Amino acid sequence: MRWGRTRPARSSRAWPVPSSVPESQPVDGLVPVPAAEPAGYDAVVLLGFGGPEGQDDVIPFLRNVTRGRGIPEARLETVAAHYRASGGVSPVNGQNRALRDALQTELAARGTFVPVYWGNRNWVPYLRDAVTAAVDAGHTRLLALTTSAYSSYSSCRQYREDLVEARCATGLGDAVRIDAVRPYFDHPGFVAPFVLGVCSALADFARQGLAPDDVHVLFTTHSIPMADAEQSGPRERSFSAGGAYEAQHRAVAEVVMAAVSAVAGDGTAADATPAWSLAFQSRSGPPEMPWLEPDVNDVIVVLAAAGTRAVVVVPIGFISDHMEVSWDLDTEAAATAAAHDLGFARVSTPGLHREFVAGLVDLLLERLTPASTTERCALTALGPWTDACPVGCCEKGPARRPGTEPSSPAGNPAAQGGPSSGEARR
Repeated sequence: MRWGRTRPARSSRAWPVPSSVPESQPVDGLVPVPAAEPAGYDAVVLLGFGGPEGQDDVIPFLRNVTRGRGIPEARLETVAAHYRASGGVSPVNGQNRALRDALQTELAARGTFVPVYWGNRNWVPYLRDAVTAAVDAGHTRLLALTTSAYSSYSSCRQYREDLVEARCATGLGDAVRIDAVRPYFDHPGFVAPFVLGVCSALADFARQGLAPDDVHVLFTTHSIPMADAEQSGPRERSFSAGGAYEAQHRAVAEVVMAAVSAVAGDGTAADATPAWSLAFQSRSGPPEMPWLEPDVNDVIVVLAAAGTRAVVVVPIGFISDHMEVSWDLDTEAAATAAAHDLGFARVSTPGLHREFVAGLVDLLLERLTPASTTERCALTALGPWTDACPVGCCEKGPARRPGTEPSSPAGNPAAQGGPSSGEARR
């Protein structure tokens, strides 16, 4: 298990809630990456994963998610139970509708009047329908914003492939241009809500009499196959075993904890900063296929055995509280913590936080306005990421061997190879 830092000395200092996070700083040793030349974009497309909106949608949606993987219907029903418990409705659709409207409002407030369409990979409204609607309205240069902040095949490259497929599926070909906004994992607008959430959770535990040494900050993201993780990021850059995907998450976690430490005191209050680590959730591959570890529930058990009294779970891999956040964390991880007498707090995802919406519009304006007038913000040494992915970036790792799909196990089906909802890969 790779911990983010060693456990600090005990301190009883309280946790104030910050009003902001540090501004992005120039990164020593890196040449700033220029924005791509403005292409006269005349519409924006918010590109999401999709989710069911009723009981009749659940199984067809899961078939779309698992297409080509040979997963039997009985296994789909296991995951369908997560949706059926909430009426068959995924929260992700309402969240993305609200985000689309918030983006439209913020763009207009800044004097940029372009329509914002919304389309999904796996459910209505499909991306191809959004592209068709945009073209029917006279828009032929579209700028896509994905609901995923990090680099990997499923969270970045596959969405870019979706854009190409949408042009082909609609028969539009070269009649329409569709480009994508860069990965924004370390943009201040994405990071700020997590800093605020961690500080608030730690303040709550302090009011309950817990010192920082009693609390562990546990960052989480969607697990992906190790083969995909190792292929994530451009070939020209060197990363550790988890590739750019894991490196980006660790870098963001470090930025969050540095900001939390600065808020706790004068910026040198290491004794007032709790230990932290990165864990993974929602794996959906066969048990013989290596995926990124450790699992969030396993880490919670280890922390409890080590004497930790409370855990602050921070879903830094996700932009909204969709099914895999509400079920895998608010239900399963919370239950694991309760079973081991561990205090549990889950930080909210950015959602519609004003800093996040403003940050996304900043990213759009990087491409909608001349490069010379646009600041490309990044809080880690890994960014700002490039607008256009180089050849070979985030290629799909080797597929599993045919016939290795296990039979439905007892216990947690997702952890043993059943399909997860997949909503986190957005």
